Amino acid sequence: MKLFLDITQIVIAILLVVSILLQQKGDGLGSAFGGGGENIATTRRGAEKGVFTLSIILSVLFIGLAVARMFI
Repeated sequence: MKLFLDITQIVIAILLVVSILLQQKGDGLGSAFGGGGENIATTRRGAEKGVFTLSIILSVLFIGLAVARMFI
């Protein structure tokens, strides 16, 4: 059971990283280090909203598995 939880948590962690990286906007790495100061408030639509929702679900699953592993 513990091995199953470990493997599942690793897979969810990889999917979570990918979903977060898909959300990055801006001018590449320049915006990651403080460049590109335009902050325009927009609403999420279509695939962007789906990726955002998926990242929330994956983060909740990741935290839930971490808590479950503490008790097993």
